[in-house]
Amino acid sequence: MMLEELIAGFRGVATASVADAVDKVAGKGGFMDESIKPRINDRKIVGPAVTVMESATDEMLPPQHALDLIDESPAGSVICIAVAEEKNVAVWGGLMTAGAVANKHEAAILDGGVRDIVEIRRDYDFPVFARSASPGTTLGRYRTYASNVPVRIGGVTVHPDDIVVGDIDGVVVVPREHAEAVLAMSIEIDQRELEQARLIIASGSLREGLAKYGRI
Repeated sequence: MMLEELIAGFRGVATASVADAVDKVAGKGGFMDESIKPRINDRKIVGPAVTVMESATDEMLPPQHALDLIDESPAGSVICIAVAEEKNVAVWGGLMTAGAVANKHEAAILDGGVRDIVEIRRDYDFPVFARSASPGTTLGRYRTYASNVPVRIGGVTVHPDDIVVGDIDGVVVVPREHAEAVLAMSIEIDQRELEQARLIIASGSLREGLAKYGRI
């Protein structure tokens, strides 16, 4: 299945169904911990991951790998930034958002902070999922040292080109090698849940719906 078909398919299913499908198909959890949450808007995001790793430094270095990735990655990418050690600094802000919007990227996922939230909301409405909000800069504190390598964000390993799905429920990482199977199962779960909800409403019984479909 082409990437465009996968993205369109995942936009049409519930994020919770995707999480359940990853559990079953990949045999491991794909959902990030609850602190990785939307900080700008509630828009659903779907796209292939590009990744950056940051670590501590006392040098005044720009986040060069992230800056290059914003300009060089394909449109529609989800920029995923992992941070080693302390995470209470902003690894994303207004200027990086401007670059992401100019290059038509999908979203940013940060295992660290975001700043310039008012500006991002007002001028770009660009989806950013982050562990925290912080006015502090990475300059003199962190540096980027690798890009498009496996990274760990919110308790989940993200590989380049994994499909990232997120909304107000949270963020799920779909391993690329399982993407078609996960999508097919997500569609099936959505359909079964719709039928189950209709039965519960029609019968007036939660227990009856659970007994027939075995899903909660």
